Amino acid sequence: MTDDNRVLSGIPRQRNRPGWARTDPIDELARELDEFVAAAVHPDEIAALLESDGLSDDRIRERYGVEDSFALAERLYDRTPRRHPEPDGPPADPWRIGLLGCLLRGVLFALPGFAYVLGAPLLAGPHDTAGLPAGTRTLLAGALCGWAWNQGLAHRAYSWLGLGDRPAARRCLLTGAPAGMLLGTLVALAVAGPGHPAQVALAAGQSCYLGASGALLVMGRERILLAALGPLAVGGLVSLARPLPGPAALALLLTSLTAVAVLGLLEAAPGIRDVKGIRDVKRRGERAGTPARAPGPALLTSLPYAVFGLGTGVLVLYAALGDLLAGGAGHGVPSAVALTLSMGPAEWLLYRFRSRALAALRGSGTPRAFRRATVLALAGCLAVYLAALFALALATTALQPGAPGPAGPRLAGLLMLGVVLWTGLLLQSFGAVLGATAVCCAAALAQTLALALHAGRPHLVALVVYTAAAAAQSALVCHRLGRATAHR
Repeated sequence: MTDDNRVLSGIPRQRNRPGWARTDPIDELARELDEFVAAAVHPDEIAALLESDGLSDDRIRERYGVEDSFALAERLYDRTPRRHPEPDGPPADPWRIGLLGCLLRGVLFALPGFAYVLGAPLLAGPHDTAGLPAGTRTLLAGALCGWAWNQGLAHRAYSWLGLGDRPAARRCLLTGAPAGMLLGTLVALAVAGPGHPAQVALAAGQSCYLGASGALLVMGRERILLAALGPLAVGGLVSLARPLPGPAALALLLTSLTAVAVLGLLEAAPGIRDVKGIRDVKRRGERAGTPARAPGPALLTSLPYAVFGLGTGVLVLYAALGDLLAGGAGHGVPSAVALTLSMGPAEWLLYRFRSRALAALRGSGTPRAFRRATVLALAGCLAVYLAALFALALATTALQPGAPGPAGPRLAGLLMLGVVLWTGLLLQSFGAVLGATAVCCAAALAQTLALALHAGRPHLVALVVYTAAAAAQSALVCHRLGRATAHR
């Protein structure tokens, strides 16, 4: 008999603990893993932890009396109250953005309108057969082409930036912007004909500005663009009080246009060096047998964004030409200016909606509660945008002598168009560009056909079309963005 097994005389052997007094091993494990189990949102998280600790199903059956790790995880999950830890500070909000920067972009969208004031000497001549001022068709054709092209180009450049490839974005702008300038000029030439070189020249400058400014905006050079537009803005403001001589006005216009073009070229110019470097790397890779560079975003993915730009451009131009189409004086310019300036608050409210939707994701316990919070956030942001648009419409109308105040069908149509534009941009920001493109293009086509067939007064036609489009897009927004998965 060994010493370990020897039983001393007079000392009774210690009795084993009875079964009813033993601690449940699952309870013991639950106490050991309390912090992790309490914060788990699903038993599978606990099962993953158990397996990572080396607990096999055989050991689990022997020690805990359950079938496998998943069954043990469910027991632990059921026995432990949920205690999700709160963050130490306020949660990070990636959608928080300053209002001043967005307002600056709205001003940048509106300032080029002074170019048409300073370039008026190039548009001298009688009205065309539709009663539009000379050169209007030429400029509108070039503008629509430029808006569509640059919308698609900007999407492609932003796609490269989203992939972290800034040189590729510059190469995209370096090749795409000149192509858009050439295309816009050719379209304007086709509309104007060879007998109107001054109109074509102004349209070519318009196309050049759209391409160069688009490159600067995509690369985040808003302040540089604002400085380049300084001479144009000064000349335009002076012209509102007292018309400038033709040569002085054209000199200011050319100064700003040249500055924007040069700055846009300098911003995209590093892409030339990148192109040469890629060609050298490609040649070396072919000789070494290394795989080719991974492809970037497909070209077709940018097509819906280009068509969206075309559709919304047509709707905005109809709003600007509403009075002319109705046979009156050209008092639709304040509406177009108000819509352009409102793109600044619109951008800020898009970020605001994303921020409130993120807060709703954190604070909602059920899908219905999240959907309700999302709809309330949408209604609040849309109401603020319409209030801003209304105030801008009042301000821009007051600056044009003799212009009728925004009221009746004209005001209602402007506000409904604002709903169409803002909800379209919201859908586009969530990647739901196909629905927004379909609605906007259908609205533009319907308005074009109604005006061509003289189906009613232009302002009433616009009100009906914009209201139908606003209702359709609002329904799309509520359907798509009321789901939590859309906000990932």
